[in-house]
Amino acid sequence: MPKPPPRSGQGKPPHKGPRTESYGQGKPTHAKSARPAHGKPAPSSQKKGPPPLSGPEGFMRELIRRMDGCETAESLNDNVLMPFVLAMEKVCGARGYVMNIYGETANLVFSGSEEDAEAIYQIVEAYMDDQADES
Repeated sequence: MPKPPPRSGQGKPPHKGPRTESYGQGKPTHAKSARPAHGKPAPSSQKKGPPPLSGPEGFMRELIRRMDGCETAESLNDNVLMPFVLAMEKVCGARGYVMNIYGETANLVFSGSEEDAEAIYQIVEAYMDDQADES
């Protein structure tokens, strides 16, 4: 029986230790808009199109765009999923949330506890291994 393709993070224990990464932080930049000498705005080099969506729909489309740009599961994990998880841990942990979110084909759990996260990880890995063995 062929071995199923590796899942992102398969065989790796969850990250332990302090999480100090910061994303998107730094000094704000201020730039004056470029105007030609005659005082009219410079023509925009950006494509014209519908304005970007805001709210949940826009956020979902931006996530899809970023995820589509990742060529491998490792790249997807490093560049999209882990930054999302770290942000979720910061916000949910600070607020004391405990969540078990069920999607149509995915689950997302935030326990707020390293021990619980490890136990949940092991349960899910064992379940996925059993499913792969049945295929």
